Amino acid sequence: MTTIEREARIVEQVPKQVCIGGHWRDAQSGATFKVEDPATGSVLCEVADAGVADGMAALEMAAATQPTWAEYPPRERGEILRRAYELLMHRQEDLAVLMTLEMGKPVAESKGEIAYAAEFFRWFSEEAVRIDGSYSVAPNGQSRLLVMRQPVGPSLLITPWNFPMAMGTRKIGPAIAAGCTMILKPAQQTPLSALALADILHEAGLPEGVLSVLPTTDAAGLTGPLLRDGRLRKLSFTGSTPVGRALIKQSADQVLRTSMELGGNAPFLVFDDADLDAAVAGALQAKMRNIGEACTAANRFYVQSGVAEEFSRRLAERMAGLRMGRGTEPDVDVGPLIDDKARTKVQSLVDDAANRGARVLLGGKRGDGAGYFYHPTVLTDVPKDSEVCRTEIFGPVAPVIPFDTEEEALAEANRTEFGLVSYVYTENLRRALRMAEKLESGMVGLNQGIVSNPAAPFGGVKHSGLGREGGRVGIDEYLETKYVGIAGV
Repeated sequence: MTTIEREARIVEQVPKQVCIGGHWRDAQSGATFKVEDPATGSVLCEVADAGVADGMAALEMAAATQPTWAEYPPRERGEILRRAYELLMHRQEDLAVLMTLEMGKPVAESKGEIAYAAEFFRWFSEEAVRIDGSYSVAPNGQSRLLVMRQPVGPSLLITPWNFPMAMGTRKIGPAIAAGCTMILKPAQQTPLSALALADILHEAGLPEGVLSVLPTTDAAGLTGPLLRDGRLRKLSFTGSTPVGRALIKQSADQVLRTSMELGGNAPFLVFDDADLDAAVAGALQAKMRNIGEACTAANRFYVQSGVAEEFSRRLAERMAGLRMGRGTEPDVDVGPLIDDKARTKVQSLVDDAANRGARVLLGGKRGDGAGYFYHPTVLTDVPKDSEVCRTEIFGPVAPVIPFDTEEEALAEANRTEFGLVSYVYTENLRRALRMAEKLESGMVGLNQGIVSNPAAPFGGVKHSGLGREGGRVGIDEYLETKYVGIAGV
């Protein structure tokens, strides 16, 4: 079987209809939309384009199924997640190719995402049986205090295109563990991974009615009526801050529980006492993971003046050695951006910095030929007022800004509305702790370029979001706390 034949087979095996509580059907309107390969601009397939009627049918089923699903034994919910974890890992190779075809990242990275995504199912399979409560005597001894935790209820999960499998499992895992029914709306650009995931979950034994998956080209039109319907009780969204703000406003009328994992503008701080080899390696990870299309991607590289030139040179050398191409080809390190709009934005940010006096040490241009490629880029001597310092880049561009003092670095790092993650490289323990405490972000990578871990709480502060996903607290987003007062016994 040739590579092209294998890719076609993998795409063909994925359901292309909407999934309503485990039942596959055409969209009620009969509409479909095309899924594009960003490396070539060619069409991979067409999938059903869900509309309002499909959304309401999914909510009807979620609401009807919620009472029985909430009473489902926690151990059984955990076993479903465990079986889904094993199926994901068993099909890792094909799922990775599928993801690369619709999103663009190299297959090696896609395989890493499948493993990362599967870990959320394994983690929350273990958390399902650890949902606890408490029983205590009131301080005056006159009554007893019983505290129990129960599922929030039907939940709308909205996921982005950049991590199409992991963002699904990071939300679905705790929802299943807690006993919530779900409607998943994947990104228009990458519906295939979500549809494949739904198929796997139902193969793993997820009961009918618990999960629906609705690809659509009209996200606002589909989700608006759901958010206004009182049967929906929870919204979890990963995506841009502007869209997150709009969804929070829409959620207010029904006072929905909301979880928001929004944009980032991560600073990457390198002090002159840092292990420079480790700092450059960490910078490459933090910048180039997912082609830079990640909310956790390092966006602003603040490097102490004494090592700024050397750091920039080494980083440019490493990035120059990366091979750009279609992600399914061997030994490719850098795939295409998701679409032409994304590539145009990256180019405008680079041009703005250069026009303000930044020096293009590497790259700074689009790729040739088909696909939405952009060359890995390093900018030095970047003015602090450049757009690239204020805007989430979402591309393979590393702007380096020198600084002199710790106070200056901290002030510049915190000079943003965002606060998802920060990175710090230093060998000074006291400085490391000072920076970890004073950086205004929900996560800090200390001498490491990747912070995401299913066993750790993921989330930001300020305009980067509300709530946490993953870790022991991840399931809390899907649980309500109920107190029962009992007369003295």
